[in-house]
Amino acid sequence: MVNLAVDFGKSQSKSIYPQDALIRRLFGQRPTFSLHLRLIKKLMRYYSLVLSILLFSCSDSLEETVPAPDLYTETKKALSINPVVLDNYAAQGKPAYVNKDNTAANPITDKAATLGRVLFYDKNLSVNNTISCASCHKQEFAFGDTAVSSLGVDNGRTERHSMRLINTRYANEAKFFWNERAASLEAQVTMPIVDHLEMGFSGQTGRGNITTLITKLGGIGYYKELFKLAYGDATITEARMQTALAQFIRSIQSFDSKYDLGRAQAPNDGAPFPNFTAQENAGKNLFLAPPIFNAASVRIGGGFGCQGCHQAPEFDIDPNSRNNGFIGVIGSAQTDLTNTRSPSLRDILNAAGIANTPFMHTAASATIRQVLAHYNSIANPARNTNLDPRLRPNNIGQNLQMTPDEINAMVAFLRTLTGKDVYTNKKWGNPFL
Repeated sequence: MVNLAVDFGKSQSKSIYPQDALIRRLFGQRPTFSLHLRLIKKLMRYYSLVLSILLFSCSDSLEETVPAPDLYTETKKALSINPVVLDNYAAQGKPAYVNKDNTAANPITDKAATLGRVLFYDKNLSVNNTISCASCHKQEFAFGDTAVSSLGVDNGRTERHSMRLINTRYANEAKFFWNERAASLEAQVTMPIVDHLEMGFSGQTGRGNITTLITKLGGIGYYKELFKLAYGDATITEARMQTALAQFIRSIQSFDSKYDLGRAQAPNDGAPFPNFTAQENAGKNLFLAPPIFNAASVRIGGGFGCQGCHQAPEFDIDPNSRNNGFIGVIGSAQTDLTNTRSPSLRDILNAAGIANTPFMHTAASATIRQVLAHYNSIANPARNTNLDPRLRPNNIGQNLQMTPDEINAMVAFLRTLTGKDVYTNKKWGNPFL
């Protein structure tokens, strides 16, 4: 295109009108009135194009500098999370030797697990805003509680010791609670919320129920934002709460223990682990090998047979297990034969070898040595009609005849199941801090 502005300025015409020379250049004719009109139209089109380009460029610049609306104002105000850059819950991975994965019906997403984390730590989920799920499942104790029975609303107490929450995603047993009364983790997570003694939304004695809680949460700004983040809209339902809480709990995993480092280098659990001491390998062998009993159910060879109920590498309870001889009830002389579940044996001890929490549904054993003493010599009272057959060979309570060296080896091995990350990783920590 001819540079009209330049050509216009460079006109060499002797006419008193500079545009006449430009008309001669453009049209090759002497200037006439009609050619003047054509020149004016051409100049108008030219300058209109230039103006359009300039306006378009300016509008682009203006659009880039206008900030997008903040969709998470309330979340950022109340919580130490960034909903735009979420923690990794969905793609953590697992060791190749771990075969279980219980997420098929409820795959973990970063968005829903983030919501689950907030629900897990929020005391608004109790009737008087004093108790959260994390009140009974503390990260520093492998998501268990050091109390025999955990404190609920208005000084209520849980009827059983709070179970640790480690590697539920990889559990062999799909049911939950000590007595397996919840068919799934999704069913379990809101049962403490509606329990009269725990979080109190029972609908009893004038208290609200789960519908009351849903209305309460609907009035909290960060839940409007987080439910929309997780599910596409801000609707709150019990089913959505269950899905999110279950995803967060299943995301809590521990695979950075000394055991895991050794198992990754060995062809199977029975092979010696190159990073283990001789004592730790001996304890592992005692854990894995079944005992050999005489007719009086006294061990005369083999190991302790722990693997029969707590199967490596998940170390979760065998779903077919029956009770283990602990049949008491907290604060009562009654008998309870229904408790047949247990948490994973991973992280039962902390890095110092101290029990994270008391053991069993009654918290009857404070140390792992007390637990071993129980299994060393099992009583088989007639009133216990649900004792696991593996603990009563020949229908007689077992006597393992553990030696001090064997006990020390077993304790050394159980310490290798303790990880580090699960106790401190902020993605499983309190978002309200």
